[in-house]
Amino acid sequence: MTVHPKQTPAAGALSAFAALHHAEEPLLLPNAWDCASARALAGQGFRAIGTTSLGVAAAAGLPDGEAATREETLRLARALGSEPWLLSVDAEGGFSDDPDEVAEFARELHAVGVAGINLEDGLGPADRHAAKIAAVKEAVPGLFVNARTDTHWLGDGDATDTFARLDAYRQAGADGVFVPGLTDLRQITALVRRVHAPLNVLYSPGGPAVSQLADAGVRRISLGSLLYRRALGAALEAVAEIRAGRTPAGPTPSYEDVAGQVAPQ
Repeated sequence: MTVHPKQTPAAGALSAFAALHHAEEPLLLPNAWDCASARALAGQGFRAIGTTSLGVAAAAGLPDGEAATREETLRLARALGSEPWLLSVDAEGGFSDDPDEVAEFARELHAVGVAGINLEDGLGPADRHAAKIAAVKEAVPGLFVNARTDTHWLGDGDATDTFARLDAYRQAGADGVFVPGLTDLRQITALVRRVHAPLNVLYSPGGPAVSQLADAGVRRISLGSLLYRRALGAALEAVAEIRAGRTPAGPTPSYEDVAGQVAPQ
C-alpha cells in the first residue's frame, strides 16, 4: 500500500470515532436507514455505522435534501446512539440555514451518544456552510464534523471551487472533508495530497475498488444510500421471481432474526 503523509494528532487528542480516520486502514462506513439495518450491519463487525438521509427520508415518505426529516433523523439517533458501536448521522445541511439552529441540533445528537455528523453544502454559499461548521464545533467540540461539498455531486467538479470550499470548511473546524461523486482515481489522489484533513469519498460500484481508494490515501469510504437501494432492488427481484413461479435466491433473514434486531436492548 502506498504511504501518504497524514495529519495525525496525538492519540490522546482523538475521540474513538476520529481515531478510525487515522488508522492504518481507511474507515469503511456502511449506511443504515433504520434500527434493524443498523444493528444487522454492526453484527457484521463494523465498529462504526452511518445513516443515509435518502433511506431515512424514503422510509418516512418524505423528500431527501429538503430539510424535511429533522425529527425522523433525531428519533433514529435516539434509538441507536447508546449502542456499543459508533454512530455518525447524515444531517443533510443541518436542517436549517441558521448556524445556531444547526449547532443546537448537533448538541441534541451528541447528547444521545452520536459520535459524528455529516453536513453538506448543497452548493450553497461556502461562508454560510463554514459558519454552520464553526457553530457546531464551538457548541460540541467532541463531535466529529464531516464537511461535505457537492461540487462533484451537483456541480461541474471544478477543482478550484472544490479546494476553496474544503479549505474554508477545514479552517472553520471540520474534522474531515467529504467529496461525493468523485470517482477518478487521479483526481482523488491529487485531492488527498491537497487537503489537510481525512478525505471521505463515496464508494461507487463503477468506480475504484476499496483497495485502490486505500492506496490513494482516502481515509473514509462511505456507502451512502447504496445498501438501501440494493435492499429495494432485492425485494423487487424476489417478488418478480415469486410471480414467475420460482424460488427467490440469496440470503433471507428469518422472522426471529429481524425481530431480534428491534427488540428492546
